[in-house]
Amino acid sequence: MGRQDLVTPAAGEVLYGPAPSVSVVICTFNRAGLVGRAIESVLAQTWRDWELVIVDDGGSDSTFDVVNRYVMEHAGIRYLKHRNREQALARNLGIKASFGEYVAFLDSDDAYSPEHLESRLEYLRAHPEVDMIQGGLIADPDIDVVDYFDRSRTINLHECVVCGTFVAKRSVLVEVGGFPDEPPMEDTALWYRVKARFRTAEVMEPRTYIYTRAESSVTRDALERLRALVD
Repeated sequence: MGRQDLVTPAAGEVLYGPAPSVSVVICTFNRAGLVGRAIESVLAQTWRDWELVIVDDGGSDSTFDVVNRYVMEHAGIRYLKHRNREQALARNLGIKASFGEYVAFLDSDDAYSPEHLESRLEYLRAHPEVDMIQGGLIADPDIDVVDYFDRSRTINLHECVVCGTFVAKRSVLVEVGGFPDEPPMEDTALWYRVKARFRTAEVMEPRTYIYTRAESSVTRDALERLRALVD
């Protein structure tokens, strides 16, 4: 079943009506000024059979006020808040709380193009043997990040796997134990954890995940620490 902090809903258990085909998980920390854009991009999806699980990782700003307006208006949106436990555990809480056959991820400073979920779910339905996909990033071509395999160097973001582009079978995420606690490398660590046991694929087109590096991003912080060591 995987680790105890990831529990599959009991067979036949339905809390909010029929289970959606995909659960979108947004984890956020003090991003009240940005999270609304991410939520709006989910609401604008051409694929309508989704639920949205928003996990507030112990923030202290007005995120609740922003998110609550959406929760009150849309039955498919839920909000969870816990003490600060960092990104991997927050994402795992979102997986645990989800009910979709598939789970997709969206960082609170990023956004989906309207066809993001539709293009990914159509691919997965056409390739049922594939358990997890990634790819399709829209981002500044000059963004560098710390290399997962050699943390003394940097590589371009477009050479990496990015969590926001992941769509995976929920059962697979549960079975591998979710995201390992390896900040800021949880994305890559999970990808290779799944790849070692299941079927994965890269879906680079259409490019539908809009990446924005916020001033307070984890990848930016890691890059600054590496540069400080080099200097």
